[in-house]
Order: sequence, then C-alpha cells, then structure tokens
Amino acid sequence: MDKKVTVYWRPGCGFCARLFQSLGAAAIAYDRVNIWEDSAAADFVRSVSRGNETVPTVTVGEVALVNPSVADLQQALA
Repeated sequence: MDKKVTVYWRPGCGFCARLFQSLGAAAIAYDRVNIWEDSAAADFVRSVSRGNETVPTVTVGEVALVNPSVADLQQALA
C-alpha cells in the first residue's frame, strides 16, 4: 500500500515553498493543506509540534514530520 503524503503549510512560508519545489523535483506526489484555511489542520499541526504552528509539517502515512527534508520524506516513504 502506498503511503499518502500531506503537506501542512501556510502562505508566505519560505520553508514550505522550498519543500514544494524539492518535492516536485523528486517527483513525490502530495496533497497540500493550508492551516490558515483549515482550523482542524492547524490543531493537528500544533498537536505534533509542541503547541506551535510550525510549517511545513508533513504526514507520510501515519508518521508526522516537522520541517522535514526531502531525504527525510524519502526515508519515510521507503
């Protein structure tokens, strides 16, 4: 079974923009969730990042990664 990749992000986040670019270059499919438009998503991000809205936060299947590199995501996908 393939693991779904979801990127939790917000507008104006340079780290998010860099991750989106890197994911595209690595041909990794993902969904985007804007935490400023989805309060449940913002709650989730706070739950895995010590109460902060740290983005990008990424889920790979059931695993949550805060501000991961593409290498971290590739390892989680393996």
